[in-house]
Amino acid sequence: MNVKELKDVVIRFSGDSGDGMQLTGTLFSDTAALFGNGISTFPDYPAEIRAPQGTVAGVSGFQVHFGSSRMLTPGDYCDTLIAMNPAALKANVVWLKKDATIILDGDSLDDKSLARAGFKTNDPLEELGIKGYNILTPDITSMTKEALKDSGLDNKAVVKCKNMFALGICLYLYDKSLEHATSYIKTKFGKKNPAVAEANVAVLNAGYNYAHNTHSFANTYTVQPASLEKGRYRSISGNVATAWGFMAASEKSGRPLFCGSYPITPATVILEELAKHKELGVKTVQAEDEIAGICTSIGAAFGGAFAVTTTSGPGLSLKSEAMGLAVIAELPLVVVDVQRGGPSTGLPTKTEQSDLLQALWGRNGECPMVVLAASSPSDCFDYAFTAGKIAMEHMTPVILLTDGFIANGSQPWKIPSMSDYPTINPPIIDHLDEDEPVYLPYKRDPERLARRWAIPGTEGLEHRIGGLEKDALKGSVSHDPKNHQKMVELRAAKVAKVADFIPTQSVYGAEEGDLLVVGWGGTKGHLQATVEKMQQEGKSISLCHFNYINPLPKGVEEIFGKFKKIVVCELNEGQFANYLRMNFQQFHYEQYNKCQGLPFTTVELEAKFNELLEK
Repeated sequence: MNVKELKDVVIRFSGDSGDGMQLTGTLFSDTAALFGNGISTFPDYPAEIRAPQGTVAGVSGFQVHFGSSRMLTPGDYCDTLIAMNPAALKANVVWLKKDATIILDGDSLDDKSLARAGFKTNDPLEELGIKGYNILTPDITSMTKEALKDSGLDNKAVVKCKNMFALGICLYLYDKSLEHATSYIKTKFGKKNPAVAEANVAVLNAGYNYAHNTHSFANTYTVQPASLEKGRYRSISGNVATAWGFMAASEKSGRPLFCGSYPITPATVILEELAKHKELGVKTVQAEDEIAGICTSIGAAFGGAFAVTTTSGPGLSLKSEAMGLAVIAELPLVVVDVQRGGPSTGLPTKTEQSDLLQALWGRNGECPMVVLAASSPSDCFDYAFTAGKIAMEHMTPVILLTDGFIANGSQPWKIPSMSDYPTINPPIIDHLDEDEPVYLPYKRDPERLARRWAIPGTEGLEHRIGGLEKDALKGSVSHDPKNHQKMVELRAAKVAKVADFIPTQSVYGAEEGDLLVVGWGGTKGHLQATVEKMQQEGKSISLCHFNYINPLPKGVEEIFGKFKKIVVCELNEGQFANYLRMNFQQFHYEQYNKCQGLPFTTVELEAKFNELLEK
C-alpha cells in the first residue's frame, strides 16, 4: 500500500436526508481539525423538510476541504464523493474532479432506488456518463447489518448506523484516527442508549477494517498539519460564533444579554445556542412570530439589556416597522439577518446576498441604520461583538448580515482571550448632574451624537418613549415641522459618525494595479483565494472586501482611484455595485453576479478576472 502526501483534499458526503451525512461530515472535519489541518466546510441541506426518500430533492450533503495550510473555501470540486444512494450520485456528479474517487453503496443499486432517483436504466454510471473515475461499490448496508447481527437492535436502528461505515472508510483512506469519532459517539449515545453507541462504534471500526483488509484503494493519503498561529483552537460555525460574539459583548458591557426571536432557517441555531447559556445570564424568548420577537427585544433594550433578535430575509421584512421604532426611540438593538435565497420563502436552505438593499432602506420614512456584514464563520464572532459595541455605545440599532454559507459552514477558530477585546461603554445615566434640573432624554454626546440610556425605575430619570416623533431634547411628542427636520438630520448624522469609530478600508495586495476585485460579506473566502492564486502568478490584481456597509469606511475613494478596472462580485444581481455607484459615481464598475443559491467557485471567478485583465 502506497501512502501519498497531499496538500489539500475535498470530500463530499452525500445521501438521503435521513442518512446522517451532516454528522458524518462533521465528525470527519472535526477529526481533521484536531489533527491540525486547516479546514473549511459547507453543509448543503435539502429545502424540503422531508422529501420522498431516495429522490434527488431529498439529497443532503456535507463538503469538507482540509489541508496543510489555512483553507479559505470548502473547495469547488471534490476528490472523493461518498454517495449513499443513486440520487446522491446523480445530484453531485457535477461536483466531481476529473480523477475523483466515488464510493457508492452497492446495496442501493436496486431497481426501486434507481427509479426513485429518476434513472431510466439499471446502470447509473453509464447513464450519467461517468468514466475515468476510481469507482467503488461496497455493499455498505449489508456489511453494516453483518457487523451488527448480534447487537439485538431492530433492522431500522441497524441501517441507521451505515453512515459510520462510510466514515470509517474515509478515515482509513486519509490516514485519520478513529479516536475522536469513537469518543463523540460514546459521549453522545453512551448514557441514554449504550447499545446504539456500541453499534455505531462497531460499524465505524468495520468500515475502517474493510478499507484496510480488502486493499480497495491503490493508495492512501496523508495531509500534514497546517502552520497555524499558536493557540487553542476549535471548529466553529458562523451561527455559533455569532451567539458567542454577543455573549462576549454582554460581558464587556456589563449589560445582560436578551434575545427575542422566532425560529427561521438558517438563523435558528443562534437562538438555540444562546438558550444553552443561562449560567452567563443570557435570557431568550422564542416568540410566536417575527414581530413579537423584535418587540420583546426592543422592550428589553428599553429595560437596560443588550438586546438582539435573529432572523432571515422574510423575517427581516416582518420586523421592518419595529426596526423603525428602535431607530426613532434610539435604543441599542442588534438585528441579525442570516441571508438566504428569495424572494418570499424562496430557497430556505440555500445561500444568497440579496437582502442588502432591504437592510439599507427597507423601512418607512427616513430611517437610517448601521449595517455590518461578517465574512467567514469564525469572524462572525468579531462582527457580532462589534455590532453590539456600536449599538450600545452609539445608542442605535444595528443590522448584522451573515448568510447561509458562512452561518452553516465551519472553520478552525483560535479561541481569543477576553482581555484582547475592548471594554464596551454604554452611555448609561444613573443620576442628574447638579447643573441639570430635569432629565432630557435626547440630550446628546457631541462626539457620537448618542443620547443617554436611562434605565426605567431610576429616580429622577423618568421619561416618555414611543414611535411618535420626539422633541429634540425633552423626548415628548412633537409635530413641529422644524423639529422633525432636525431629528431626521440628527439620526442620519449619528449613523454617519460611526465612520469615525471603525477601521479605514484596506486592500489585500498592492494598493494600485490593473484590476481591483470588490466584495462584501460571505464571499471573502472565495475572492481572497482566487486573488491570492492570481497574485502568485504575477497578475496585477488586488481585493477590497467590505464588512462595514453603512456607513462606508473612510479611504474607499482613494483606493478605487488607483486601479484601472473595478469588478464587484456578489451573490445577487448587483445590489452593492449600485450602492457604490450612488456613493462614488466617478468610477466605472464591472459586475460579476450569481443567484443560484450557491457560493462562488474559484474556477469561475478566476475565469472572469482573467477575462477582464485581458481586455
